[in-house]
Amino acid sequence: MTDINVAAGGTFGIRDLGTVHRLGFGAMRITGPGIWGEPADREVARAVVRRAVELGVDFIDTADSYGPGISEEIIAEALYPYPADVTIATKAGLARTGPKRWIALCRPEYLRQQAELSLRRLKVDVIDLFQLHRIDPKVDVAEQFGLLKELQDEGKVKALGLSQVSVEEIKEAQKVFTVATVQNRYNLTDRSSQDVLEYCAAQGIGFIPWAPVSAGELARPGGPVDIAAKELDATPAQVALAWVLQRSPVMLPIPGTGSVGHLEENLAAASLTLPADTVAALDGAA
Repeated sequence: MTDINVAAGGTFGIRDLGTVHRLGFGAMRITGPGIWGEPADREVARAVVRRAVELGVDFIDTADSYGPGISEEIIAEALYPYPADVTIATKAGLARTGPKRWIALCRPEYLRQQAELSLRRLKVDVIDLFQLHRIDPKVDVAEQFGLLKELQDEGKVKALGLSQVSVEEIKEAQKVFTVATVQNRYNLTDRSSQDVLEYCAAQGIGFIPWAPVSAGELARPGGPVDIAAKELDATPAQVALAWVLQRSPVMLPIPGTGSVGHLEENLAAASLTLPADTVAALDGAA
């Protein structure tokens, strides 16, 4: 399917922030291999970001660690001054020492430094959504949550979120600040965060599934995703994204890519409605 109507995927109101289209864009892959360094062509990367907004995307997710710093820079180069309806989310808490290497680092002074650097790179006075990329097991969790609340109280960020957390960790954070979003891995073949999704739905917290397109063996020739794609004149990626969108009204998938073609393919999933029997088959397949 080629029709692109991001609005067809519905909207969600993020606490302390406002309403966004549920199908957004993840800006991790506009950097170099291993999410490290420059992309092969920086102008192509900028074009992907601009095209996403042209097609109706108003929620873009990035992080200080993507590049590091490069994803945020490219977003600003592509969109600044930002359209009034575009929300930019970023994250801090993972340090980088090389391609594909990620180290939790959430000392309060480091998180504050990274927030200030994100403000500078994104060319904004306030970050729309600031997320703790990982909880650092070496640092008192109260210090990590407390620093996020300080940044919000100081007006440096509007809304706060968490990433790759348990229900109990969300509850601990809620004692300190309003948790607006949670970003955990979730897709057709990895539903290990189902309890977190259900808690978010009950609490009205936006759930941002990362790696939402991953379908693994289900997309093999003759597999349930492949069968559904052929029946619906869609691609496996579109089927995977449509399944995620239909899974819960609090879902905010952010498929990422460094290609305009793949971007357009992904965004067309907003208009794809999976029949009940297809959903049932996919639900039972993993």
